[in-house]
Formats: sequence, C-alpha cells, structure tokens
Amino acid sequence: MYGPGDNYHPTNSHVLPALIRRFHEAAEANAPSVTCWGTGTPLREFLHVDDLGQACVFALEHWQPGPDEQHFLNVGTGVDLTIRELAEAVAAATGYQGEIHWDASKPDGTLKKQLDVSRLADLGWRARIPLAEGLRSTVVLFREELSQRLVRL
Repeated sequence: MYGPGDNYHPTNSHVLPALIRRFHEAAEANAPSVTCWGTGTPLREFLHVDDLGQACVFALEHWQPGPDEQHFLNVGTGVDLTIRELAEAVAAATGYQGEIHWDASKPDGTLKKQLDVSRLADLGWRARIPLAEGLRSTVVLFREELSQRLVRL
C-alpha cells in the first residue's frame, strides 16, 4: 500500500515511498543517475490506501461469509508490475529525467507478490485509483509534507 501517512524514511520504508524519496532527491539535485537495488525484474502489486478504505466499507456492506467459507478477503488491484516499471513511473511522477541504474549485486527479494482478489471482485469491488494517478497525488503530498517539515531529509 501507499499514499497518505506513508513512511519515507531513508532506511526503513517500503519500496514505493523509498523510491519516491530517492527520485525526488535526485530531481532536486539534478543528479545524472539513480541506482536501484537488484535487477528490477520482481513483480509487485500496489494499492492506494484510499482504495483500501473503500474496500473495507464495501466488504462490511456486501460480504457475509458462509459457514464453510474462509473468513478473509484479499484487497488489492490484482495487477502487478516490475520494480523496474515502478521505478520508471516514480521517476516520471517526480520529474526525474536522469538515468536509472540497477545494482544486480543487491538482492531482488521475492520474485512475485500478487494477491488473488477474485473473492472481492466477485462481490463487485475493484480498485479505482490507477497507479499513475496515485503516484502523482502521493508525490504532491510528500512534497507538501516535506515543505512543512513533516518529513525529514
């Protein structure tokens, strides 16, 4: 997940806010390149926190598991992309125009993390915030928080 309330700490944040911070800093410094860990080939799925909130309300209103049904719902987009594609999308959202290098000596992590969202989809719910739109709004919010000194560099 990503969006409002995210953690942009340089060493203990998740991949998407870490990339937002890294590409923002590179854009501000007019850095010629940014190095990302791994090969960029692992696949990940990203859900905006506002979509999660809507999914929770939707599930409360529409889902009543039967006695033999498992009592959990996966919430996600059902769509994944490579870390390389994510880095390129974050670079675009932050206005970074330099090169992206990949340090294959660093770990990639799990090769694929995608949820089976069919149970929630069968009820009629789908994520509404496309990644590009969510990234743009999250970058704007990050920069606002940075200017108010709510995020430290």
